[in-house]
Amino acid sequence: MSTQSDLAETNRLEAFSDGVFAIAITLLVLELRSPELEEGERLWPALLHEWPQFAAYLTSFAILGIMWVNHHSMFRQIQRADRGLMFLNLLLLLWVTLLPFPTSMFAEHLEDDSINANVAAAVYSANLTLAAIAFSAIWWHVLRKHLVDHNMDRAQMRTSLIRYSFGTVIYGACIGVSFISAQVTLLLVFLLAVYYAFEQVRTRGGTA
Repeated sequence: MSTQSDLAETNRLEAFSDGVFAIAITLLVLELRSPELEEGERLWPALLHEWPQFAAYLTSFAILGIMWVNHHSMFRQIQRADRGLMFLNLLLLLWVTLLPFPTSMFAEHLEDDSINANVAAAVYSANLTLAAIAFSAIWWHVLRKHLVDHNMDRAQMRTSLIRYSFGTVIYGACIGVSFISAQVTLLLVFLLAVYYAFEQVRTRGGTA
């Protein structure tokens, strides 16, 4: 267990994380482009043709937004921070800041009839899997190091970890699904975002 001198308040860590989430979400919208029209072409059909861009943007926006909400909810329960928590949080932010890149690539190749669509979907899914692993690692660490006040026994802690890590398994499975259908992969990761919109890390007797 960390000594009292090794522990710190979480305020700076949360403020830094909020800034990183805000930048990542902003970078997503910068990838949206106005369609280039041929002479005589109408704008509305051209916008409809760009649906992969909007679908990928909305999915990633939902994922990052819900991830930020869950990060906030988690840190409302974490009372103290140690170096391990800080490094695990940085690991999470690594995958958060990377997400605009696979989002752009996924949107660009979503309608391809080649293997490019499957590879783009797999890279996107891998990014989300690694982010989910980092999130689960943070929750595992704070429970193990007693950085969150709770009255959960070992069985309840295990249940909490399994419930929170459930989506990680599905994200990993999406890597395989990517090589079957890129569009189905996009739908699955969106549905997982909906799953994570519900509270996953509440401790017994804790606050949301």
